[in-house]
Amino acid sequence: MTKQFWINLPVKDIHKSKEFYAKLGFTINTRHGNHDQAQLIIGDHNATVMLFPDSTFKNFTQHEIVDTKQATEVLLSIDAESRTEVDEMAKKAAEAGGTIFGEPAVSQGWMYGCGFSDLDGHRWNVLYMDLSKMPKE
Repeated sequence: MTKQFWINLPVKDIHKSKEFYAKLGFTINTRHGNHDQAQLIIGDHNATVMLFPDSTFKNFTQHEIVDTKQATEVLLSIDAESRTEVDEMAKKAAEAGGTIFGEPAVSQGWMYGCGFSDLDGHRWNVLYMDLSKMPKE
């Protein structure tokens, strides 16, 4: 059975990407990171995101890398404990050099979220879900 799951992302500059994600509050695991890669640890369940230079990533996949200025390859979503945390993450992302593509707002009456792109155009979604306001089926 599968024991771990991690996401691999191509990046143009490992060092700038590590700085960006550190400013968002993500943990950079220095044991598994070097100049050719970086490991981000996210959340209480220790989700792993591996960052690799474009050339290394392309070698792994043996496929072209999506041009994130033209298309979205994936939407990475993380939860927040409050609306304030969503607002803070949007602010941190913008201050770290990311681009906000979805300002913090209410969605469907029970979710509050924002969307931002990192330095390489990977899209992230931050959501606070107020389950007490979730529609009953």
